Amino acid sequence: MAACGSSRVQDLRLAMVAGAQSLSAQGLNRGSSGNIGVRLDASFLVTPSGVPAEELLANAMVEMDFSGAVRGTGRPSSEWRFHRDILLGRPEIGAVVHTHSRYATSLACLQREIPAFHYMIAVAGGDSIRCAPYALFGTQALSDLALQALTGRKACLLGNHGMIALGADLPAALALALEVETLCAQYWSALQIGEPRLLSTEQMREVLEKFKGYGRQTSANI
Repeated sequence: MAACGSSRVQDLRLAMVAGAQSLSAQGLNRGSSGNIGVRLDASFLVTPSGVPAEELLANAMVEMDFSGAVRGTGRPSSEWRFHRDILLGRPEIGAVVHTHSRYATSLACLQREIPAFHYMIAVAGGDSIRCAPYALFGTQALSDLALQALTGRKACLLGNHGMIALGADLPAALALALEVETLCAQYWSALQIGEPRLLSTEQMREVLEKFKGYGRQTSANI
C-alpha cells in the first residue's frame, strides 16, 4: 500500500465512520456491536470500544501498531487482535469487517457452516463459509480460530458470536459482509422447509473459475 499521508488517513477514518453507520442502517449491527479495521502502512486503524455507530467520530478511530500497542490515544475494540492478525497474515487484505448480524449470528449460534446451497457462496472464496468454534470475545484464542476458519476464504462465521468479512479495501469488505448476511438469510429460510440440495464440488469448481473474472466484465465480453 502506498504511503498514507495525513489526508489519506483522515479519509480512511471518515470512511470507517460511514461504514459503521451503514452497517447499522442496514441492520447488520446494532448499538456498539461489531467493529471495523483498516490497514495503514506499518499500522492499522480500528473502531473504538463501546461507541454506538451513530456516535462515532473520525478522530475516535484508534491507530495501533502490529505489536498491539496503541499509537496516540483511545481504547480500541476488544476484537483488535483478530484485526491485527488478519492484516498481518493476509497482505492482500486491506480491511476487516465484523458484524453481529441477525442471520449470520443465528447460524453461528448453531455452529453451522454455510455449505454450497447457492453458487454465490463463491464470493467468499471457496465452496463453503466455515464456522469457527466458540472462543471468548476479545481473546487470542478467538483470533487464532478465526484465522483457521478464514484459510483460503474471505469470510467466516464465529461460533455463538457473529461474522467476519474481508476485502482488499473497506468498500469491498462492507459489500461482502452484506452479501454473506444475505446468503445466511437465504440459507436460514431454506432450512425452514428442509435441507437444501447442495451444489457438487465440480459445480462449485466451475463457479469459482468463472468468478476469477467476476465484476471485471467489459462491453466486449458481456
